[in-house]
Amino acid sequence: MLYRLLVMVCILLVVTAPAAAQDATITLVTHDSFNVSEDVLQQFQDETGITVEILRAGDAGVLVNQSILTKDNPLGDVLFGIDNTFLGRALAADVFAPYESPLLADVPDEFKLDPENRVTPIDFGDVCLNYDVAYFDETALPLPESLADLTKPEYKGLLAVQNPATSSPGLAFLLASIANFGDEGDYTYLDFWSDLVANDVYISDDWTDAYFAQFSGSSGSMGTRPLVVSYASSPPVEVYFMETPPDTAPTGSIVADMTCFRQIEFAGVLAGARNPEGAQQFIDFMLSEAFQEDMPLQMFVFPVNPAAELPEVFAQYAAVAENPAVLDADLIDAKREEWIQAWSETVLR
Repeated sequence: MLYRLLVMVCILLVVTAPAAAQDATITLVTHDSFNVSEDVLQQFQDETGITVEILRAGDAGVLVNQSILTKDNPLGDVLFGIDNTFLGRALAADVFAPYESPLLADVPDEFKLDPENRVTPIDFGDVCLNYDVAYFDETALPLPESLADLTKPEYKGLLAVQNPATSSPGLAFLLASIANFGDEGDYTYLDFWSDLVANDVYISDDWTDAYFAQFSGSSGSMGTRPLVVSYASSPPVEVYFMETPPDTAPTGSIVADMTCFRQIEFAGVLAGARNPEGAQQFIDFMLSEAFQEDMPLQMFVFPVNPAAELPEVFAQYAAVAENPAVLDADLIDAKREEWIQAWSETVLR
């Protein structure tokens, strides 16, 4: 009898030990740009007893593709980094399990793009035209006030952009042009891009080349173009990394109506997650003031929690677009590849 009891106890230990370990760990699947301060992440682990393992899976596009391919056996418990340019694809593939965080009530409705709460908005960033302050001061050239202005003769040879097929900000700028000019009618986004090409626009494969090699305003750059597609957070980042902070930022962002495209990043509990409760707790934490206030200087994005305070360098040098260009996430999903293909045939031919 005693022997049988010991055997049963051993079996129970074998069965329950992995579950206990599982409950104490979550895997966060995210993009390569994810970052969080060690003390902030430790705060979550101390408060919950949950260890966070981070699995970086490439850029946003790769992240979505991987989550779809592995949805029957997900790579982790919670995914962060999908944005509105790829959201429709993931939602259509049923990658996420619904979860409504109690902290979501404090987030402005403009960031809530999924009424079923399969994803939770975490941060946002505006992809905008950035400019070299010194160049425009010295030449007294007015800043462009619309995307259409970029096709004018006075801006010939001044702009660097990114290929939307290979660059996230490049795709965002393409979508901004579609929001402005549409894809049907007498003057479409393709006409706008044809005019940009005629006006000697420079097209880089990625943001790094456009910003650090072509743009004249970035620190240490030998570039000659005083306009570049980048982020509204780029000017405070320039200041933040300078050894001696300047009185004014060397670059600025143009946030005139419809010139920026707003990217919103989301997190979601992966359907079939081994630890969905832990994933839900982490999403709650990502909306907390501690995490939201850490993001600007870790990932150079803006918090969606209005109670989160911005770092001083962001508050002083960052601009937020009041009227950004927007497109419905489902429309983007339905036509993204068609738009990119048409752009490639028009611009790269």
